[in-house]
Amino acid sequence: MAQLERITGPLIPAQGVDSVIARMQAVAAHLPPQDGVAVFNRIYLSVTEAVDHAIDQGCRGGFPDRAAAVALDVRFAERYLTAVDAAACGVRPPACWRPVLQFRSHPGVRPLQFALAGINAHIGHDLALAVVDTCRTLDCEPDCLEDEFDRVGDVLVSLEEHIREELMPGPDLLQVADPLTHLLGSWSLERARDGAWAAARALWALRELPPLQAEFAQRLDASVGLVGRMLLTPLPAFPG
Repeated sequence: MAQLERITGPLIPAQGVDSVIARMQAVAAHLPPQDGVAVFNRIYLSVTEAVDHAIDQGCRGGFPDRAAAVALDVRFAERYLTAVDAAACGVRPPACWRPVLQFRSHPGVRPLQFALAGINAHIGHDLALAVVDTCRTLDCEPDCLEDEFDRVGDVLVSLEEHIREELMPGPDLLQVADPLTHLLGSWSLERARDGAWAAARALWALRELPPLQAEFAQRLDASVGLVGRMLLTPLPAFPG
């Protein structure tokens, strides 16, 4: 994994969505396809490419405020890439990402579980902090980013069904997959997105109280990590 750190490089200032797409492509190139991080990275790369396309559309149905959209998307992606780089360097990553990083090679965890646990970490924790990061970068209030936040969320929601269809076992395994169906049915991207927006507004409101803001962020990280650990509960192997 040290080689991966040299490829992706350290956290860099926002340089546009193309820069984070290139870094995700570097992650993909240096991980086996079945690795749990690689599973999430494939999904997130496709999401980021879709967002990049929507940003390029501008007022033709994409993001009206291109600068705000780029800043939010890049700050959002940096949170995930920093966690990957931290793990590669032997540095303790945020709690929300530890389950994916710790169970990434577990034979009892399904690809769909890795995908949704990664989305849980990234939406539940990273998105809230990315909104605050972007507000500081642009010197604006969270409400100024609500349209961009909603459009990023819309892209993610539209891809959730595709993720489930691509990674869910086929109908012939439906009965065996019941525990997986039950586990994943308890998590909702829509609810996670709503929670991220509420958390972002709370963190911004606490900016004049740094110790309290830090405590809130720490507890958010821990609670999202707990959900991720539950999503990665190892399940019985499907019969061959």
